[in-house]
Amino acid sequence: MSSPGAPLPTEGAASLGWSDFFEDQRAPAEADFAPMRIALVHRSRLTALSTAGPVELLLPVHASTGDVTVGDWVLADPRTLTLHRRLSRRTVLQRRTEGGKVPQVAAANVDTLFVVTSCNADFNPARLERYLALANQGGTDPVILLTKGDLTDDVEAYRRQAAALQRGLSVVGVNPRSPDAAAALAPWCGPGQTVALVGSSGVGKSTLVNTLAGPGQDAPQETGAIREHDAKGRHTTTARSLHAMAGGGWVIDTPGMRTLHVSDAAEGIETLFAEITELAPDCRFRDCTHAHEPGCAVQAAIAEGALDPDRLDRWRKLVEENRDKTPATAPRRPRRH
Repeated sequence: MSSPGAPLPTEGAASLGWSDFFEDQRAPAEADFAPMRIALVHRSRLTALSTAGPVELLLPVHASTGDVTVGDWVLADPRTLTLHRRLSRRTVLQRRTEGGKVPQVAAANVDTLFVVTSCNADFNPARLERYLALANQGGTDPVILLTKGDLTDDVEAYRRQAAALQRGLSVVGVNPRSPDAAAALAPWCGPGQTVALVGSSGVGKSTLVNTLAGPGQDAPQETGAIREHDAKGRHTTTARSLHAMAGGGWVIDTPGMRTLHVSDAAEGIETLFAEITELAPDCRFRDCTHAHEPGCAVQAAIAEGALDPDRLDRWRKLVEENRDKTPATAPRRPRRH
C-alpha cells in the first residue's frame, strides 16, 4: 500500500469519485501533485482522502478553508501534504443564507441528492420543492426518500404526492434502520458514486448514513429522535463529512436546515416546474404572470384540470423569492449535460 504522501494512482482515485472531468484540469506541470478528496473541513485545517486513508492537509500562506467544501477534489504536494489548489467542481450544492453576500456551499461533486422526508407532519411539498430546485441548479440528480412509513396507513399517498413534484422524479420508501435500505438505494450508491443527504432534523438522515456505511465504519453518526407532537427533530449532525459506503460509493451527511432560501436558481426552478415552463411560450403575452392576463395558457390548463392551482401558487412564490434574493450580478450557472 502506498504511503499517505505518495501520489494517488488515478485507478485508485476512481474509487473515490475521480473522473476524466478532474484529470483534464491538471496541467502538465502538475503531474507530480497528488489528487485527494476533501472529507472534512475544520476551522483551520482539512482532512482529505487518499487510497492509503485519511491525511491532514496543510494550508499554504493566505489560503482559507472557506475556499473548499466536503466532496471537493484538490491537488496537494505529496511530500509536504500542502494544498496546491482546488479543482473546478462538476456539481455543487449551495444556498444563500439570510443576509449572506455569497452562497454557502454545502457539498461538491455529488452525483445524487437524497432528499429525506418522513410520512408525518414533516412532509411538506413546498419545502421539498426548494430542495429539488437546489439539486437541479447544482447539476445533481434528486431522489426523494420517504421514511417512517409505519406512521401512516397510506404510504402510497405520500409517494404519489412526492412523485408529482417533478417530472421523472424517483421516490423510494426506506426504513433507515433496516439493512434493506442499502439494497433499495444501491442503484445510486455504487463504486465511485457520491450521494448527499438533506432534509429536516429527525427524519433519519444520520441513521441512514450509518446504514449505508455499514458496521465497519470508524465513527458512526450520532442520531436522535423527533418530537411526536410536531414531528420536529433536533440537530445531531453538526458538520458535513464524507463517509465510505459498504457498496463502494461515498455519502455526505449534512446538518438539518431550518431555513432554505431560494436564490441563484432560475434554471433549477424551470426544471422543477417543467409543465409551467413549457406552457409559458403559448401565452398571448411574453411577460405573462399567469395570474389574470387574457390568453394565458397556464390559466387555461388550470381551468381544464390539467394543472394544480396550488402548484402554480408555489411556482410564483419561488420565482418571486429567487428574483428578490438573487443579486443582480449573480452569474447564470451552465447546465450539466
